Amino acid sequence: MFGFLKSPKMSPRLHRLKNSTLFSALSPLELKIVDGLLHERRYLPDEIVFDEGEEGQALYLIMSGRVVINKLHGGSNQQVAELGPGSFFGDLALLDNSPRNAQARAVEPCEMAVFFRADFLGLLETDAVIGYKISLALARHIGLRLREWMGTGRPQLEAL
Repeated sequence: MFGFLKSPKMSPRLHRLKNSTLFSALSPLELKIVDGLLHERRYLPDEIVFDEGEEGQALYLIMSGRVVINKLHGGSNQQVAELGPGSFFGDLALLDNSPRNAQARAVEPCEMAVFFRADFLGLLETDAVIGYKISLALARHIGLRLREWMGTGRPQLEAL
């Protein structure tokens, strides 16, 4: 009788999005709206997702597979992180168009949901509540990375 009050059924893809810290605060309906803005990309093992120095245009959320983040340091590539399903990277690209600070490369076959800056900025204008929730999750994620870095005593923010 009150079927219209029920939240929409969540697909396995929406459940995977919900499990990411970036989208965990979103309701099923909000997730569905965001999912409509995401672009699906697949990468083969050793395929470069983006290179250090490229213009950042999107955030990448790993749906399946693993990705390594490498930073050029002292003439050689140094692995900064290895990420798996539910992790996201390239998040600073949602905030500005600065060059990438590191290289991202698929370790195994990967499926990713890609969130382009233009789509994020459009969402901020059309649905402030969803935009606020995602922005807050981004700020918390960046703050956590900064606190972790501060604890290392490293002279500069290399991996951000």
